[in-house]
Amino acid sequence: MRFPGALAAMVLVVSGCATAGAPNSSIADTRPRLLALLDGDWVMAGDVLGKPVEYRLAVKPTLRRSFTELHMTDVRQPPEYEARVFIGYDGKSGQVIVHWLDVFGGKASIPHGTGHLTNDTIEFTIPYQEGPFRDVLRLDPGAGSWRFTIEASDGSGGWKHFAAYDIKRVR
Repeated sequence: MRFPGALAAMVLVVSGCATAGAPNSSIADTRPRLLALLDGDWVMAGDVLGKPVEYRLAVKPTLRRSFTELHMTDVRQPPEYEARVFIGYDGKSGQVIVHWLDVFGGKASIPHGTGHLTNDTIEFTIPYQEGPFRDVLRLDPGAGSWRFTIEASDGSGGWKHFAAYDIKRVR
């Protein structure tokens, strides 16, 4: 009877899947320091199109530390907005590659964004079909906090306010 061997194999596969999302301490963290400084639990307070909002933000390395995952959740119950943003870094080109997924579904996650890191700033642009969005995360090293601004194309080569948040560490 082969059942015990098959059962043992299944247990190994399932236990491997259960830990697949957890950061593996044996894998070196090759993310740029600026991305690693985002790791932790935060509160985001600000506005979207002038309307006050507040989100919980949990940030961690994911996918064998090849991405920094930002998980934003509206503090309202039930949450009106939730997003997962994956920021990867290509060391060869010095470029960040960003995938923004949120409650607006699959179509709203196309295309990915690209940008760069400069000193205390992560900046990327997502070229949506309706017009590009520019996102800027700026670290205040003295305060240990961040400012996150999102601007939409104004259609004339400039940018207009879409959202802005002050990000402060919870723990």
